[in-house]
Amino acid sequence: MAYPTLTLSPARRVGGALAAGAVVAVIAHAVTVFVFFVSSGADPANFATLSEFFQMGSLLGFVLLALAAALEAFRWWYVALPAGALAAVLAAYFGTMLSLVGQGNTLDQAAFAYLANSLVGPNLVFTVAAAVASATAGVAIWRRIAGSSAASERRIALVRLPASNLAEGEITHIERLPVNAELADQQWEQYVAALDAHGWEVVEVPVAEGHADSVFIEDTVVIFGTTAVIGSPGAASRIGETDAVESAVRGLRLKVSRIQQPGTLDGGDVLKVGRTVYVGSSGRTNAEGIRQLRGIVSPLGYTVVAVPMTKALHLKTAVTALPDGTVIGFEPFIDDTGLFERFLAVPEAEGAAVVVLDEGTVLMSAAAPKTAELLTRLGYDVVTVSIGEFEKLEGCVTCLSVRVR
Repeated sequence: MAYPTLTLSPARRVGGALAAGAVVAVIAHAVTVFVFFVSSGADPANFATLSEFFQMGSLLGFVLLALAAALEAFRWWYVALPAGALAAVLAAYFGTMLSLVGQGNTLDQAAFAYLANSLVGPNLVFTVAAAVASATAGVAIWRRIAGSSAASERRIALVRLPASNLAEGEITHIERLPVNAELADQQWEQYVAALDAHGWEVVEVPVAEGHADSVFIEDTVVIFGTTAVIGSPGAASRIGETDAVESAVRGLRLKVSRIQQPGTLDGGDVLKVGRTVYVGSSGRTNAEGIRQLRGIVSPLGYTVVAVPMTKALHLKTAVTALPDGTVIGFEPFIDDTGLFERFLAVPEAEGAAVVVLDEGTVLMSAAAPKTAELLTRLGYDVVTVSIGEFEKLEGCVTCLSVRVR
């Protein structure tokens, strides 16, 4: 599997490019005319003349800015800024040239000198206005139209191959057992195949050699609609895992926020149930990390509920949620089941974690047959996979992927 970037539909690309180019060109034109209107004494008689003088440059600017947007220059502000400036310089130069020709002037040496001087004279305002508008309004409009075709419209699962030193992964609440790396690779492939078979577009983040726990990609990022929150690993050995994951979610056109030190937050401690976000206060996620997450997602309409976690590594080691919002969990791992609105106990520790594949299907560990039978009786289609080598490292089915809906 290759790590792809998002492919835009032609309609969204064209629509986003035309809208962004038009808005930036209009802003640049209006700012330029206003500046010279005021500087010339705000005489109403000059307004039409000024607007006509800059009209050709603005029209060319629209064409060049729309082209830049179509080439995705407006995807990031730091690219849009120089791209907007370059488009404005070219538009101003050739627009002024066409205006001179239209007025019957000859393109002689004096005319070309005037054109060059205009770039640091009357057209400088147009260039600056277009550059700033490109990096602000242009980027916002491009993301609004073209960016809305991002991962939120697709079912994407981010995964990461196990590192060669997988067996060295950190453990906290269990005794260390030997890990069969070859079997782990096979189990990982079967897990990914299950996602693929149920309609998930699998995106593989580059392997993080030397980071034993990096296969547990869920801990690095949490997705809230079109916003990706990059975690701050609670284990020092995992700090290097987040950069490639951040690049991946940016490639999916998600907005990115970060949990900053001294805050720590592992994605395995974050359980979303509708607009409620349960966050485990665990050995990997601290109070400052929870506070920062609350500050990020509250404006998005989510309510954060902190959950004490002292008996298992992560919150989602102990509880997850069914498609109907019922929280299921293994009671011996849970400090307080009363924090959950609807709770259903499961008979096996490995059955506490499920991945929702669709509204009627869940993925879970093959090591929990009694839980699988329980969920089947509740009307769900249950898909099971063997992940025993990862369970030796306190991993579960949720840990091995990040689902982007």
